Amino acid sequence: MNIRIEKTKNPKAKPEGALGFGHIFSDHMFIMDYSIEKGWYDPRIVPYGPLSLDPSTMVFHYGQEVFEGLKAYKAKDGRVLLFRVDENYKRINVSNERLAIPPIDNELCIEATKQLVSLDRDWIPQQDGASLYIRPFIIATDPFLGVRPSHTYKFMIICSPSGLYYEEGLEPVKIYVEDKYVRAVRGGMGFTKTGGNYAASIKAQDIAHENGYSQVLWLDGVEQKYIEEVGSMNIFFKIDGEVVTPALNGSILSGITRKSAIELCKQWGVPVSEKRISIQEVYEASQNGKLEEVFGTGTAAIISPVGELKWEDHVMKVNDGKIGEITQRIFDTITGIQTGVIEGPAGWIQEVK
Repeated sequence: MNIRIEKTKNPKAKPEGALGFGHIFSDHMFIMDYSIEKGWYDPRIVPYGPLSLDPSTMVFHYGQEVFEGLKAYKAKDGRVLLFRVDENYKRINVSNERLAIPPIDNELCIEATKQLVSLDRDWIPQQDGASLYIRPFIIATDPFLGVRPSHTYKFMIICSPSGLYYEEGLEPVKIYVEDKYVRAVRGGMGFTKTGGNYAASIKAQDIAHENGYSQVLWLDGVEQKYIEEVGSMNIFFKIDGEVVTPALNGSILSGITRKSAIELCKQWGVPVSEKRISIQEVYEASQNGKLEEVFGTGTAAIISPVGELKWEDHVMKVNDGKIGEITQRIFDTITGIQTGVIEGPAGWIQEVK
């Protein structure tokens, strides 16, 4: 399908100073519609603006929606680069299948992303740590108050010039281990990228903030003893020389930065494993001096070192509150690949012309 392009006649002023994260939006957006009769149709790039939706639109009432997150970077030589964009669109179709949303064509979506980013390339910030955050998403659009899969959908992509996700930057963050609320269980939607998973996390996130912690570390939803993930990141522990991350079990998001970190560790010969690990094991490693590093991985934060974990009455300090050697190496390598400073493995980078 050809992508129709309508350029804005009223370009917005580019932001100056601190960008924050996710509250400034570029001039254009991509839209494509779906109906049972036509399938996905009318792919187009249009000026960024509000949507007109009926109050009974199904996404408002039953939460049938999925989304992704990726970034565009501007290299020092002027090239515009996307990081592992194919993995994002593979994953959105995993989410689609679970939420009974029709699959999208990966190649078309990659091309739509490239055309949108190319059109709004002047919105890509060039200061250190900044990027153009890209948010593809799909919403159910039937005006109907009944529980069933929608017959119509909108797939959209919007872009947001953004700075660091955490104000602390690469300063180690403090993580609160949640032992009352649960986010997901196996057989549910924890492995998908859908709004319901994040809505389930907001209450605990508020409690964490009230206690001076940046994020929540979730435990499994059945026994509440095995580590799953952080609200916006997958989690890694370096224990006695081995890098460990919870195995994907149906209630943990298959993070693309997570996958990249594992692949890099294997490439470097660093012992790395995906397995079930309990918070008790982490606490014991902390007590006997074997908990060497903790870090999170995710598109928004990329790599975030963790300097403190609070579980029940236990406060675990990590590496004297400093970033660890492996954490720093993974951060430097991934950000170097993303910005074109380092040549990464084949297929990790796609250039926007």
